[in-house]
Amino acid sequence: MVALLADFAGVMSTVLYIVIAILVLLLMITIHELGHYTFGKLLGFKINEFSIGFGKAIFKKTLKSGEVFSIRIFPLGGYCAFAGEDEDDKDPGAFNNQKPWKRLIVQSGGVVFNFVSAIIFAFILLVSFGYDIPQVKAIDDYCVEQAELTGHDMVMVDDVIRQVNGINVDYVTGNTFVELVGQYGVGDEFTLTVDRVVDGRVQSVTLNVTKYLDPNDASNTAGLLGISQTGAYVYSFVEALAKCVPLAAAMAWQVLVFLFQLITGQVGLADVGGPITTVTTIAEYTQINVANLFVFLPFVAANLAVFNILPFPALDGARMVFTTIEWIRGKPVNRNVEGMIHFVGLCILLAFVVVVDLFHILS
Repeated sequence: MVALLADFAGVMSTVLYIVIAILVLLLMITIHELGHYTFGKLLGFKINEFSIGFGKAIFKKTLKSGEVFSIRIFPLGGYCAFAGEDEDDKDPGAFNNQKPWKRLIVQSGGVVFNFVSAIIFAFILLVSFGYDIPQVKAIDDYCVEQAELTGHDMVMVDDVIRQVNGINVDYVTGNTFVELVGQYGVGDEFTLTVDRVVDGRVQSVTLNVTKYLDPNDASNTAGLLGISQTGAYVYSFVEALAKCVPLAAAMAWQVLVFLFQLITGQVGLADVGGPITTVTTIAEYTQINVANLFVFLPFVAANLAVFNILPFPALDGARMVFTTIEWIRGKPVNRNVEGMIHFVGLCILLAFVVVVDLFHILS
């Protein structure tokens, strides 16, 4: 009976984290559509409906402005439906009757809101849990003994590791602690610059350290320096304020790098995932540590911003390309042709998403 209850509790816990992951993805999509909606309202566009989710409506409310607000049954999508966006409409507030520069602003609204939210989520991550700067939580007795025998310096509990051999530890530049230390082999000497509390004050201390061959765990890169456990340094308000923008930008850049690697064949389908894979990944890592959820928030937001600005049919980037062409030519591309291009692009995207998710499920 106890085992049965434990299994049930485990299943319910997994379901809870899956629900949380779905809500995270829904939040990101809603923020994206809210960007289109906000800029549309500010610039006088006529909006027919703002929907959270897609499929059959489970809640609908018509506002005094005539706009419909709806919540739909499938929580992995959403949209902001403008009048005259995909068809001709004589209403002066219709989307295609607005000036091209106004349409470009509205079309970029989702990307702008996603990136701004990535900055906000990055700030929350840094001041709540920290991210890229390691702080020593425990040290290994064997390495302490080796340091004493050889006369090398040792890290101490609560040291905040800022530099490895004079190079700043920083995710933004790709110089993570593991990457920097991984360049050195057993017996190599290098320096660590740490923030250490001495007589109640934080001081910068440079340590001359050596990688030791730990007989208990020679594969543990951090352990070879005497560090058996690290945590993330939690940033102050001012530090996080200065770091959140470059951190969000670095996450967006990593998405671009990954897309380039995908196009050039450096990564395969095993490294790509659709909504189902995204949800299960968020749920899995959040179940391990709730702090991981706050890592995913800015990363997923930055991911959506980059993905939607790409000039691929059906995405905001491609719609902006067509609007720019119209602005330059002084007349639009045939609406039916543009609509067909976006429809084909959408079909390709949906097919790709299904394939990569099935690939992960079957493998």
